[in-house]
Amino acid sequence: MSVTPYQKVEASKKEQVTEMFDNIAPSYDLLNRALSFGVDITWRRKAVKLLKQYQPRIIVDIATGTGDFAIEARKLNPEKIIGIDISPEMLRIGEEKIKKRNLDQLIDMRIGDSESLQLDSDSVDAVTVGFGVRNFENLKQGMSEILRVLKPGGAVAILEPSFPTRFPLKQLFYLHFRIITPFIGKMISGDNAAYTYLPESVKAFPNGEEFTRICKEVGFSKAVYKPLTFGICSLYMLEK
Repeated sequence: MSVTPYQKVEASKKEQVTEMFDNIAPSYDLLNRALSFGVDITWRRKAVKLLKQYQPRIIVDIATGTGDFAIEARKLNPEKIIGIDISPEMLRIGEEKIKKRNLDQLIDMRIGDSESLQLDSDSVDAVTVGFGVRNFENLKQGMSEILRVLKPGGAVAILEPSFPTRFPLKQLFYLHFRIITPFIGKMISGDNAAYTYLPESVKAFPNGEEFTRICKEVGFSKAVYKPLTFGICSLYMLEK
C-alpha cells in the first residue's frame, strides 16, 4: 500500500503530496536546516561535485521545491538549469530566492509532473533530485522518465534520507525520526501529517541496493550509492 501524507481515500498520492508541500512551503527551508542540523547543504555540494566530471550544459532539477539543488548546481557553469515541481507554492518561494540571487536568467522554474516530463527525449545532460524520489506515485515511471530525457552518457544525482543500520545510531535516528521530527515539524509548519509522513515514506522507500536494482531494471547502465553522515542520507549516482 502506498504511503501518503493525509490518507485521503478520494485523493491520489500525487494530489496529497502537492497539497502537503503547498501547506509547508513557507517553513520548508527552515525545517530542512533544523531537521538535518544544516548538513543537507553539504549533501547537495557533494552531489554537485560528483557531476562536475560530466560537464553538463543542460541540467534538470526534479522535485526542485524552493530551488536549493538548482541553485547549488550553478557551480557547474551550465547553460541552463530547469527546476520542475508539482507544488505552486514551493515554486513561488523558489522563484523569489532565485531572483534575489540574480539567477533568473540561468534557472527556469516550471510546474510539472516528474512522471510525465514535458521535455524532449535525450535532451538534458544531467538530472538532480533532492529528497523527492520517494514522493513519486509510480517509482518506476518516474525513473523511466528521467532516463528518457537524459542524453546517452548523462548522469543523475539523487539524495534521499535513509536509516542507519548500526547500533546505536539506528535506534537514535529512529527515535529522532518517529518522535522528534513530527514534533518539530508540527511546531514550525503547523502540519503534523507532513512530518509524520516523512519517516513513513523513508521507511517505505527501497533504499540502497534495492533502489539501484530498480534503476538498472528501468534501463540505467550504472547505478551506485554512497551512505552519507553515518547513513542518515544516501547519494545515488546513475548513468545512461
